[in-house]
Amino acid sequence: MLEYIGLYVMTAFLLDLLVGDPALIPHPVVLIGKAIEILEHLSRRISQNPAALKIMGILTALMITAGSWVLTYLLARWVFGINYWAGVILSVWLISTTIAARGLARAAGEIYLLLQNNDLAEARRKVGMIVGRDTDQMEPGSVIRASVETVAENIVDAVVAPIFYAFIGGAPLAITYRAVNTLDSMLGYKNERYLNFGMGSARLDDIANYIPARLTGLFLLAAAWILRMSAKGTLQAVLRDASDHPSPNSGIPEAAVAGALGVQLGGINYYNGRSSFGAYMGKALTPLAPDHIKQTVRLMYLSSCIAVLTGVIILYFFR
Repeated sequence: MLEYIGLYVMTAFLLDLLVGDPALIPHPVVLIGKAIEILEHLSRRISQNPAALKIMGILTALMITAGSWVLTYLLARWVFGINYWAGVILSVWLISTTIAARGLARAAGEIYLLLQNNDLAEARRKVGMIVGRDTDQMEPGSVIRASVETVAENIVDAVVAPIFYAFIGGAPLAITYRAVNTLDSMLGYKNERYLNFGMGSARLDDIANYIPARLTGLFLLAAAWILRMSAKGTLQAVLRDASDHPSPNSGIPEAAVAGALGVQLGGINYYNGRSSFGAYMGKALTPLAPDHIKQTVRLMYLSSCIAVLTGVIILYFFR
């Protein structure tokens, strides 16, 4: 099933760019999310103290990831056994569902257009759909910053990491990564409800993204140079600022994008009315403007293409 994985990944990436995630086709993440909800409900019924919740949270993360790999592998093997080309189509489609470059660009593009049309209220609402912070009182600059930060961070989660794991282990490993990412997005919060139960999911996500995040830094450096942005600023920001980010991985793409654009990300955010300071990424050489959203999307697209081409070159020229 992995003999032509380079072609599978390239085709899956192009499929995402062309059609994204059609609403009429069931998405694997929906099924993964339902399974997480069921296991969380069962875990909380039998766990009454912090230690038990931590253990059940770790078991939930392991069951979801192992189950995702096993079910995807068995499904792909069964379909390949029936018809080779049906197996190819299934594998390509499954990999494409783990990549979200088009959806990320579309969400950012909508916010950009709303800001250009001075529709701040709708821009706040739209950015609230892709970030976890309070958005109802955001100034235009904060809306721009939130959009740029979200696109930058998701270059890893939504594009490079699933591509990385697809090259290594095909559709089963790509779907497994998406399960890890979904676990983190649903359970990996540092609040009273999930501090214990979500710990395992958050740590697993940190581990899964460790290598892809650092590769993304290199891909963004190359993209900044090709697009005639500040490659020097990209490198300086990553080396200077990325380690200050509370996440061991998210600081790398955020700092890289900030350095490439010559802007400063980070600062005060509000969550449920409470302020939280995030470390600054990059230097404010230029004020944030709506065009920086478009430029971040361009960096996302080009760094993603570089990731795919790098994987193909390694597979077919250095194996």
